[in-house]
Amino acid sequence: MQSSQSKQWDIFCKVVDNHGDLGVCWRLARQLAALGERVRLWIDDAAALGWMAPEARTGYDGVEVIDWLDAASLRAAVAGPAPDVLVEAFGCDPAPELITRFAEGPGLAWINLEYLSAEPYVERLHGLPSPVFKGPGSGLTKHFFYPGFTPATGGLLREPDLMERRTAFDRAQWLAAGQIPWREGERLVSLFCYEPAALANLLERLAASGHPTRLLVTAGRAAQAVRALQGSAPVPDDRGALSISYLPYLTQPDFDHLLWSCDLNFVRGEDSLVRALWAGAPLVWQIYPQHDDAHHEKLNAWLDWIGAPPSLRLFHHAWNGFGNAPLPEPEMQGPWLQTALEARARLLAQDDLVTQLREFVTQKS
Repeated sequence: MQSSQSKQWDIFCKVVDNHGDLGVCWRLARQLAALGERVRLWIDDAAALGWMAPEARTGYDGVEVIDWLDAASLRAAVAGPAPDVLVEAFGCDPAPELITRFAEGPGLAWINLEYLSAEPYVERLHGLPSPVFKGPGSGLTKHFFYPGFTPATGGLLREPDLMERRTAFDRAQWLAAGQIPWREGERLVSLFCYEPAALANLLERLAASGHPTRLLVTAGRAAQAVRALQGSAPVPDDRGALSISYLPYLTQPDFDHLLWSCDLNFVRGEDSLVRALWAGAPLVWQIYPQHDDAHHEKLNAWLDWIGAPPSLRLFHHAWNGFGNAPLPEPEMQGPWLQTALEARARLLAQDDLVTQLREFVTQKS
């Protein structure tokens, strides 16, 4: 429900790869709109919204999805009211014409929404100004807004009713609706990954564990990686403890449901990491690899924040290709579960990202 106090937010997103940037921006846009804000989400490639958020195609109340590359849409936006807030996601540089229009209007805030990290610099840089010295925004000031895991950062995306929905979730019902075979006592493990070198070792460990386990493999790169090792047919139950189910592309709500269903979640990138933290189950994060190995420090900073026990730290290092240590036995109870629950409790005690972002804009107005 929009009000006379609502602001016009223009969010710019360039889809680099893997859809995580688009996932973050769509969640942000939806949450702002649900709180009464008016949102235009500018995207250079909205194709993934077809399966990630089908409601975007028919229009979501308060959110207008615009093709960034469409000249007519840009002309219409420039001719209309100036945006109150500009959000450039991950340093993607909004269209110059709209920056000019923003400068002509109230220009409440220009936000550079940064990447997620637990490294110490996040707390130092969060909220700092960045004066613009050239181009159509010359004379304006951007502000860095860093998502993060501590009260000194911008927090994480979290819908107000998320934990209520998590508590009310019926695993058996969701699995049955998705025609995912599952029997009582069978462990469920989700797999959303790139192509980790340790993947074959993981499949071997799960198959030899002695515990009936069903691996739920997400569509895309994870499914391609598993099929390259195992072939296109699911592993039969009589081949050991491991069975494999390949999933279709999931909407954002159903990806949450997948994480809520599982006893252990393998996630990648940033958006799925946050959703796995809210799930409150043991998780393993495959961080996006960087050529200079900067991701090593980033991963270790997160492991420090989460308070990873030695076995979980060793598993993350092996899963992410740090060194040559073999993959340890994955754990679905005990310290790994306790670590996940304690991390979620700490995050729930902090304000979410949208709450903090709106407060930040109000302060800068």
